Amino acid sequence: MKTLVIVIHPDIQNSMINKRWIEELHKYPENFCVHQLHEVYPDEEIDVLAEQKLIENHDKIVFQFPFYWFNCPPFFKKWLDEVLTYGWAYGSKSGYKVLNKKIALAMSVGIDEAEYNEQGKYKYTLTHLTAPFELTFEYVKADYRPFFAYYGLELNATNEWIEKSVSNYLDFLDSL
Repeated sequence: MKTLVIVIHPDIQNSMINKRWIEELHKYPENFCVHQLHEVYPDEEIDVLAEQKLIENHDKIVFQFPFYWFNCPPFFKKWLDEVLTYGWAYGSKSGYKVLNKKIALAMSVGIDEAEYNEQGKYKYTLTHLTAPFELTFEYVKADYRPFFAYYGLELNATNEWIEKSVSNYLDFLDSL
């Protein structure tokens, strides 16, 4: 079954990493279903039933986004709030439609990885900062997997560095 990659990027046309990842995923339509939220919902009005059906039809789901302001883009939070509803994602005998689905995050991170630790500039690891996602997906009984992060965009944005991210990302997706 294909891996569903839900892309949440408010400015994909000016992206370097996320845009390149999408281009690569499109080369393998038999393996990946790429779903760009900002493209499908430019007004950010989510078709909740369509999103739920999309989730139901995939066993592996990856949320791909740029990590900035120590969080996800706001549209991702809105998607979580509206799509993971009571009675569908949790809280009733008919809920838990994401039960045991493998779910992971794939993030482009502007800052160098060394800055994300207790002694670093930002005091916390990315694991700490993404803990709410882990708790959210555990709450709905999904199989939350370790995330993929490609660090250092602000310092290293060369073509070679970007291309290295592509193979690393594909390896991550294959490991789910």
